[in-house]
Amino acid sequence: MRLRALLDTDALGLRLLGGEDELDRTVRGVMTTDLRDPSRYLAGGELVLTGLAWRRDAADSEPFVRLLVHAGVAALAAGEAELGDIPDDLVLACVRHHLPLFAVNESVAFATITEHVVRQVSGERAGDLAAVVDRHRRMMTSGPAGGGPDVVLDLLGSDLDLRAWVLSPTGRLIAGPKAPGAGLPADICAKLAAEHLAAARTGRRGPHRVALGSSTYSLFPVRSSGRSAQASRDVRETVLSDWLLAVEADAGDWPEERLDLLQGVTQLIAVERDRRDAARTVRRRLAQEVLELVQTGAAPAEIAARLRVAAPVLLPGLGAAPHWQVVVARVEWEGGDVEGGPVAQSLLEEILVDPLSTGPEPSDRIAVAHMGDEAIALVPLPAVSSEHDGSEAGILADLLLESVRDPLSAGLDDDGRVTLGVSASVHSAEGLRGALEEARHARRVAAARPGRVCAAGHQELASHVLLLPFVPDDVRRAFTARLLDPLRDYDRRHRAELIPTLEAFLDCDGSWTRCATRLHLHVNTLRYRVGRIEQLTSRDLSRLEDKLDFFLALRMS
Repeated sequence: MRLRALLDTDALGLRLLGGEDELDRTVRGVMTTDLRDPSRYLAGGELVLTGLAWRRDAADSEPFVRLLVHAGVAALAAGEAELGDIPDDLVLACVRHHLPLFAVNESVAFATITEHVVRQVSGERAGDLAAVVDRHRRMMTSGPAGGGPDVVLDLLGSDLDLRAWVLSPTGRLIAGPKAPGAGLPADICAKLAAEHLAAARTGRRGPHRVALGSSTYSLFPVRSSGRSAQASRDVRETVLSDWLLAVEADAGDWPEERLDLLQGVTQLIAVERDRRDAARTVRRRLAQEVLELVQTGAAPAEIAARLRVAAPVLLPGLGAAPHWQVVVARVEWEGGDVEGGPVAQSLLEEILVDPLSTGPEPSDRIAVAHMGDEAIALVPLPAVSSEHDGSEAGILADLLLESVRDPLSAGLDDDGRVTLGVSASVHSAEGLRGALEEARHARRVAAARPGRVCAAGHQELASHVLLLPFVPDDVRRAFTARLLDPLRDYDRRHRAELIPTLEAFLDCDGSWTRCATRLHLHVNTLRYRVGRIEQLTSRDLSRLEDKLDFFLALRMS
């Protein structure tokens, strides 16, 4: 389609600010972005939509426009919702580089423009697939009854003879064709997700081609059209949350028109992804409110009142008050330059989409909040009979990551870690604080283990933390003195602060960078102190057993 046709579409409300002589350019796709440098995601011919979050001052406009022109985009459309009138410096930069510039009225959603462009481009290149966009539009206006991504995938199969599936980053099958025999085995899903995450970490532009057995798959990333994801400057912030479209075909020999069409399909699926994310907003807020009450020491009655509000949302139709489990997750990257809390929140929502579900359709019934670098999930469990304490019910840590370990390891590459801790189930507000602390302790046990992806459950605490009160006092004193007295004596003589260093090192799960940052030390200074601790105690802080001994000694001191 031509730019002129967009300008002539009254429903889009576009206003031309520059580039009148360039309106015969062809639009081949659309991209929403607030990245300062989106060039690696551009193939040329796109209408680029931006909310201008990338612009900090007038000097940012020139390099941004230059990058778009170099990538061969058709035009730029800037939204007026955030800044009002489009800045003059952006208008002048577009005029200098002969890049058509449109203003998007604040009353027009980017999704409206995206849908219109994709529908027109798809209609011109594959007339039958215009039905994909129409069906998807009806789905978005009518809610879940519209059919979700399955509608798009069924039409890809019927109109283009392409079998395709939508997968989560952990390899969970989100949508696929309903035809008999069109399913995708779980092991294939996991392998495709792992290949996709490994390719995404390299920064290579999709689609990524993968050969598994006698089949070749082309993997297209499905990136959120929401501003928070589009504004991300580091692939690590979204690699563990972006969906992917897996097509059973080799896209290496496809014409540009078909590649563009599949890119348009991923944009349609991204709209559905955003709709599902929006539906989690209420559950996230409930989790945040409950956890803030728990951490600030609110009265159990107040916490119980919030739980009564949360229960019908998370377990609709439940007659009795549920039991609850707490799961704590942490995603950490070497260097500490990526905020881990939001990443862990998205990942935990995916892992816990419903590990207890026994029906054909998983239910999204958990509530996850993130506080600092941690993500914390409240998982409701159907109440068990009164003669059963519920301690064996619910999520088991050793099974939680079993099916997702390989994909996550690929996404984490060599510079990331995921650690999870799972509490026992509790049946009252009074037990929730203990469950939270239990899950946090379990996560620290998991963090002391080697490997990129580790989890630990409350059962693994029974051998030490939960039994500490039952250890005789003289045994506890001897154990603590043997480990900590040499460090205390050294601190007293040299003012070396080895004990605080040890506590921080264990609390940071052995991360040199994060611990050094917390203590305001150079990493070499931290390494010297840890070396001195090991020398004085004849222990090795790289060993799980010694870490746990120090952890217990500090707990008992």
